[in-house]
Amino acid sequence: MLRKYTPIGIHLARIKQAVIVVGGMGTRLMPLTKYRPKPILPVLNKPCLRYLIESFAGSGIEEVILACGYRSPQFKEAIGDGSDLGITIDYSYEDEPMGTGGAMKLVEDRLDDVYAAANGDVFADMSLGDQISTHFSCRAEVTIALTTVDNPCEFGIARVSDDGEIKEFKEKPKPEEVFSNLINAGIYIINRSALSYVPEGTFFDFSKDLLPALMRDKKKIQGYQLNGLWRDVGRPADLLWANMRMASKLYDGTEWGGNRTRSTAVKKPFYLGKGASVIGSDAYAAVVMENSAVTDSKLMNALIMKDCVIDSAKIENSIIGEGCRVGRGAEIISSVVGDGMTIEAGRKIIEERVCL
Repeated sequence: MLRKYTPIGIHLARIKQAVIVVGGMGTRLMPLTKYRPKPILPVLNKPCLRYLIESFAGSGIEEVILACGYRSPQFKEAIGDGSDLGITIDYSYEDEPMGTGGAMKLVEDRLDDVYAAANGDVFADMSLGDQISTHFSCRAEVTIALTTVDNPCEFGIARVSDDGEIKEFKEKPKPEEVFSNLINAGIYIINRSALSYVPEGTFFDFSKDLLPALMRDKKKIQGYQLNGLWRDVGRPADLLWANMRMASKLYDGTEWGGNRTRSTAVKKPFYLGKGASVIGSDAYAAVVMENSAVTDSKLMNALIMKDCVIDSAKIENSIIGEGCRVGRGAEIISSVVGDGMTIEAGRKIIEERVCL
């Protein structure tokens, strides 16, 4: 268990710059990522990545560089230039996949001496302030946000000393190799000097390649106990979780009043987007996004993306992609339906991924 480290000395330390690496293809989230990159999948009314950027902006970051790979042009359209947040968002584009370390190397000459960084496929609603202070107080080369999970085999795990310094790190261990449930949450404070270990023009992973190289040279890698909401959005269940948590946190029911929920049994968490309607239906733990219409249906732990029409159907533990039509009597259980699908009346879909 990581003991929370209380930084001493530099309480007002701040940094102004962050790199967010958003180059992955999101294969575990197919078919939702067939036509869009994973970080811009929606959480309520905005892209998942937007929450991370807002957390950075609220922590004093003034410039964010998005290091883009898969379907790069969509990021600028979905995320914008940051002016609405009072920050600058710039874009870096890879010609070929470079890995998380390689993506940072591409923008090395634009970086300050100390900067923040993150994997763009995490959902985070948190503050960077204490992590930044910890980095300066500990005089670390890299400070890594850590959190605990029940199954650490899909992540990088860390062994830490009593003062939080990382003494051992292993990426995606086998079950018999697990020595800790503290995992790398993919949010960092980094000295630019660490990038001297990254070769030019080479695929180089931050966790698999750069961290071991720094540790071999006895560079200080500090752990920091993450505070706030965090989730690796790697699977459909994670995207469902993020939507339900934000629906629970942000909305008290006032946004889904009036006749848009007429004759409907609704229990929170629940979110209804602009122009959407849920009528004559039972809905518990449901998010219905903009301009979707749900009639005489049962929703339980269901995410309905925008521009869908659901008629007299049962949807449970499932995600329905944009622009879908679900016919009368259909049942969709523990499944993912890709964009633009028509599910015929009476069809039953259980534990499937359905796409064009």
